[in-house]
Amino acid sequence: MAETLETRRRSDQARDLGIYDEDGFVDSDFLKRIEALVEAEDAATLKSLVEPLHESELGDILETVDATPRQGLVSLLGEDFDYAALTEVDEAIRLSIVEAMPNPQIAAALGELDSDDAVYILEDIEEEDRKEILAALPFRERMRLRRSLEYPEESAGRRMQTEFVAVPPYWSVGQTIDYMREDEDLPTSFAQIFVVDPMLKLIGAVELDRILRAKRPEKIEDIMHDTRHAIPAEMDQEEAAQIIEQYDLLSAAVVDQGERLVGVLTIDDVIDIVQAEAEEDIKRLGGVGDEEISDTVLTAVRSRFTWLMVNLATAILASLVIGLFDATIQQMVALAVLMPIVASMGGNAGTQTMTVAVRALASRDIDLRNAGRIIRRESLIGLLNGVLFAIVIGIVAAVWFQNPGLGQVIAIAMIVNMIAAALAGILIPLVLDNLGADPALASGTFVTTVTDVVGFFAFLGLAAWWFGLG
Repeated sequence: MAETLETRRRSDQARDLGIYDEDGFVDSDFLKRIEALVEAEDAATLKSLVEPLHESELGDILETVDATPRQGLVSLLGEDFDYAALTEVDEAIRLSIVEAMPNPQIAAALGELDSDDAVYILEDIEEEDRKEILAALPFRERMRLRRSLEYPEESAGRRMQTEFVAVPPYWSVGQTIDYMREDEDLPTSFAQIFVVDPMLKLIGAVELDRILRAKRPEKIEDIMHDTRHAIPAEMDQEEAAQIIEQYDLLSAAVVDQGERLVGVLTIDDVIDIVQAEAEEDIKRLGGVGDEEISDTVLTAVRSRFTWLMVNLATAILASLVIGLFDATIQQMVALAVLMPIVASMGGNAGTQTMTVAVRALASRDIDLRNAGRIIRRESLIGLLNGVLFAIVIGIVAAVWFQNPGLGQVIAIAMIVNMIAAALAGILIPLVLDNLGADPALASGTFVTTVTDVVGFFAFLGLAAWWFGLG
């Protein structure tokens, strides 16, 4: 939601309360004060302390306090609790708060929120409870929320606000201004007025500044422009955010399959989407799925187990490669000391390339047209890094074990594995993306496997040939 004067005033008051310490974390003394008030069940003082807080500040407090005082805080605030704060906390905390509330209370609270915030809370609630909550809402609000919930998860339709200002093209500027002044159901903040026909089919749009500069008798159709980059409601939210970001839009109309106006995506929605998608990519690169820091131990174990099992399988594969050269290692123990270096350097280099590639795929900076150029670029980077680190580790190994030949072997193996790491880091995400798999989720394991197998095989195989071992 756009910042209003009231929001700014409340935020200034909150800063005066000293919520955050100098490092930007919730101040421990402020938390102790909140917890003491909850324990004493001093609702009046608690409400006076929390009332000035912005929803994001209240969200920070909810995420920082323990579960028991958190529930007590929400309970004591009662109807004065700002439910918009639930959009600022992670899913586990949000569900723990909502599940402790009766459905009629949730319904009453959702009726005070913008539709996009209400949908954000509703979509994680169990189907049976969701139906009961929706049934308790006024007909118009119920229909709006149901329509948004019918769109796919992480689509523009789920993230849009269904509150917008739409007028017919034959209205005058004066009629439009009077309408905005008198209608109490309009959104609290907006930057555009949309122009629609009697069937709500989107015709165009006009910015508020254009309205303010126009004479009252002028017709809306004379000052409007064609709607730029209307977003289909079924479109993935990340793609929708990229369109708004690319064209520097403050807001964009969302239309259904019949090109009827159904909602609007605003810049604050885009910021939330970009942050959520970036966080999702980071978690998937680490193989932790949608895990939150507030999840229970069992939930975290389930989240991590699958990919740890896959990693175990790939580690066994790398060990089998080492097993092929067990006789070689027995004859030259220095190989066992040095071989983790080759694999580790390759793994790190591959992860660097993979991270850049996955992010480029997510932001659509890589396509078939420029893939060849980027592959050549990453290969050259791998070669140059391989040569530089080959010189370093070659000298270190030769001096360490008093064996120049061993230094040359590990130097060549380093170059080979760094090139393999660069190629794996760019090609594996590209292949997975073309196959329809999520490159952020699956790339890491495969890249590590390639660098381990190539690194061990190159180093130990080359050593066996160079020194005539085996």
